[in-house]
Amino acid sequence: MADNSQGTDTPGPTPVTVPDKPVLEGLEEKFSTRWREAGTFRFDRDTERSAVYSIDTPPPTASGSLHVGHMFSYTQTDVIARYQRMTGKNVFYPMGWDDNGLPTERRVQNYFGVRCDPTLPYDPGYQPPAKPAKNERDFDQVSRRNFIELCEQLAVDDEKVFEDLFTRLGLSVDWDLTYRTIDDHSRRVAQKAFLDNLAAGDAYLADAPTLWDVTFRTAVAQAELEDRERPGAYHRVAFHRPGGEPVLIETTRPELLPACVALVAHPDDERYQPLFGTTVTSPLFGVELPVVAHRLAKPDKGSGIAMICTFGDLTDVTWWRELELPTRPVVGRDGRILAETPEWIRGEGPAAAYAELAGKTVFSAKEKVVELLRESGDLDGEPKPIVHPVNFYEKGDKPLEVVTSRQWYIRNGGRDAERRERMLARGAELNWHPAFMKARYDDWVGGLNGDWLISRQRFFGVPIPVWYPLDAQGEPVYGSPIVPAPEQLPVDPAVEPAPGYDESQRDQPGGFAGDPDVLDTWATSSLSPQIVTGWGHDADLHAKTYPMDLRPQAHEIIRTWLFSSVVRADALTDSLPWTDATISGWVLDPDRKKMSKSKGNVVVPTDTLEKFGSDAVRYWAASARLGADTAFDEGQIKIGRRLAIKLLNASKFVLAQGVTEASVLRAGSPAGVVTDGLDRALLAQLAAVVERATQAFQDYEYARALQLTESFFWTFTDDYVELVKDRAYGARGDAAQASVHAALATTLDALLRLFAPFLPFATDEVWSWWRAGSVHRAAWPTTEGFAALVADADPEVLTTVGEALSGLRKAKSEAKVKQRTEVRSATITGSPLEVARLEAGLGDLKAAGNATELQLVAGEAGLSVRDVELAPAEEPAR
Repeated sequence: MADNSQGTDTPGPTPVTVPDKPVLEGLEEKFSTRWREAGTFRFDRDTERSAVYSIDTPPPTASGSLHVGHMFSYTQTDVIARYQRMTGKNVFYPMGWDDNGLPTERRVQNYFGVRCDPTLPYDPGYQPPAKPAKNERDFDQVSRRNFIELCEQLAVDDEKVFEDLFTRLGLSVDWDLTYRTIDDHSRRVAQKAFLDNLAAGDAYLADAPTLWDVTFRTAVAQAELEDRERPGAYHRVAFHRPGGEPVLIETTRPELLPACVALVAHPDDERYQPLFGTTVTSPLFGVELPVVAHRLAKPDKGSGIAMICTFGDLTDVTWWRELELPTRPVVGRDGRILAETPEWIRGEGPAAAYAELAGKTVFSAKEKVVELLRESGDLDGEPKPIVHPVNFYEKGDKPLEVVTSRQWYIRNGGRDAERRERMLARGAELNWHPAFMKARYDDWVGGLNGDWLISRQRFFGVPIPVWYPLDAQGEPVYGSPIVPAPEQLPVDPAVEPAPGYDESQRDQPGGFAGDPDVLDTWATSSLSPQIVTGWGHDADLHAKTYPMDLRPQAHEIIRTWLFSSVVRADALTDSLPWTDATISGWVLDPDRKKMSKSKGNVVVPTDTLEKFGSDAVRYWAASARLGADTAFDEGQIKIGRRLAIKLLNASKFVLAQGVTEASVLRAGSPAGVVTDGLDRALLAQLAAVVERATQAFQDYEYARALQLTESFFWTFTDDYVELVKDRAYGARGDAAQASVHAALATTLDALLRLFAPFLPFATDEVWSWWRAGSVHRAAWPTTEGFAALVADADPEVLTTVGEALSGLRKAKSEAKVKQRTEVRSATITGSPLEVARLEAGLGDLKAAGNATELQLVAGEAGLSVRDVELAPAEEPAR
């Protein structure tokens, strides 16, 4: 940026115009409009990479409800962006909208009362029902294309609501730099990245065990899992040995007995070592099964020996893979037992038992199996109730199943030790704020048990850009996928023919079939750094903004968004996608419980903004340290509002003293302009605050910077301003007045800049009273203009004199007289150093305390105001 100090060194004085009654109301609309019209936060492409600070802003799920967490975490990022801009950085601060994924589909279904049926033809004139049906069974059935059009329509409406909130909150994003995770540009980038991964061998198609949500009929990745405590029961079931005692196992899923492929125990378990290498027969179904050993078996769980089914859970998948066991699935994608009797279940009795289960839900099948086991005598005792963790899709309502299906994967280190180590090394290369959050990344990478499943069986998403040739029998040749040329992207294989074919050959022998799936939403969101920086299509922008400087996000999506972004950047650009990551905490309710709709403890952000104003809400958000879960606290928000109001009123007083822009100390200011000890002490304190706040921001400790600035501000208003009023009005001559004016102007100028990232509306309002341009284009404060002038000043003079003034005020309060009552005499004792400090500010102390005689007595350390003689109440104050 050519000029980062607009309004700082403008030629000629700026007229001072202060309103009679400054108020916060109306400032959001006033300055939001002004900033957008002036392009205050616009990114300048005419730049060098070294001048840029680029932010990979989290694209919110626009189909979700607005909640107070949006105000919390996005404000913290904005505070950092505003600071960086004021330090001279050309801030690249885009905003995206995550329209892609199940949340949008569910919202569209319920909002319009429709369901997608991809077999239906497109209706160009379709209009959804004026009054959507309440029952899903009565929803309109619409084509895939009609459904996608409704998704796009509602997403745009939802995004407007979010943009209005963020604008009111004062986010300094560049609204010319927006994207949607489903727009043509994002689809092009996501498909190009997938094809690059495919060409490099990092993406592959496999028929494998897959976590499956039976409600949404879609595959689920490991990162989307959520453990929920659910009631269950242990069933003690007998497996038969030829000529020996039965082997008793305990299982929570007896309905998977027909899918059993082995029994397993720990290799060191002496109870079962004689059985290793032998076989048993499953109850009811009569299938011969090997007894095997594996280190993951738990001797202290149940009977110490377990059945391996394909598949009950992810441990079954590990056993199946490492022990090279057969695959015998019995649960379909609808969550029901497969209708056709499996070929491994033979004989009249076993087939009849299976027929009792066929077509049933897993819940009903469990009840039936338990009934059959009782009848056969293979259930030992009654089921023992337990509560245990069960895998759910994070957005699902029913437990996940593990089914075998053909899906696309991206290599992430889950099945490759060398790649896993590379991902851990990338995590170590990243600067984490706070540092302890790296442990979550390391734990996640270390615990991966498979590659990243990226295909989803949905409609509204980025299509997987692949077709398959069909053989003479019309069967897909999955090993020879057909891919588009880069210039053809984005493509939709469901409606566009494969290259070299025409539409009449779709699904015909010798023709082609389009891949029906879409990419997981994280497979697109993981590319947000590539999407916003122009990767693959705008080399100039990409070079100036990538790798990005900052990824701000919440801690619960380290395993999803952050890790997946690292995986993609490592494979596509052989780098980290950013240098630093800031991790925010959750917003909790006042009882420190996580907010949720079901608990009824969600705070609506618009109500809060309406009640307290944006600066007050930003103060609360910025008071929270990174990584810290923070309770929603109206008391803290009220403190922020009080601070913003005080800033307006204190600034009005300062400017009313005749202070102007010319009074601000700058490099080259005459050394003798600040002559008074109290003024020098104030500026010495200010110098320390500027240096410490700057370092705090450099360390991403913005909450510390706010604390330092706020503490100094209250000292400035409550002590210094009260002490110097008499001198500011000119009661002690021109030189004394010039000294105080310089101190007041310099401090106000610095405070407005220090507070600007936190209270953008109040600070720009005050700035406009006496300066040109916007404070948000002014430079971050430095001590260059005054530090040398007060290098030998004692900053504690102000603290000590302020403490003495408090003592005089306390005496008047205890006497129940007005503060303007005259102090005829008083004695103040303290250490010799404290007395010397009082002498430096004695004139101001007398004027502020309306004191005639103050006797200073050197003694022990610890300031004490005593023997205060006040003028009688009937006598007028001097």
